[in-house]
Amino acid sequence: MIKYIFVLLMTLAGSLGAFFFKKSTSDLTNVFSLLRVPSFYLGGVLYCLAALMNVVLLRYMDYTILYPMGAIAYIWSLIISNRFLGEKITKKKVLGIALICVGVVLLTR
Repeated sequence: MIKYIFVLLMTLAGSLGAFFFKKSTSDLTNVFSLLRVPSFYLGGVLYCLAALMNVVLLRYMDYTILYPMGAIAYIWSLIISNRFLGEKITKKKVLGIALICVGVVLLTR
């Protein structure tokens, strides 16, 4: 059970990493201007944290289970982008997320 909690935390960290990378590009004038944006570094730290958690989880879970479970990050991304970026949640996105959830449940049973 604890490993599934870590999977959720890993996917959340990866999604938050992507969010902060997106946020760091809001005033982007050139690639080097990223070096002055704190959210760029936060995104990198969260991405690295997610990658490290993935490596540790691979010790305790089958690769064929863990890798597809990484798709849970799409659920987090939908929630984060709606809440903090104002992106719309469409029927198509909800259907996609529902199919991801069904796939994850089928894999973990």
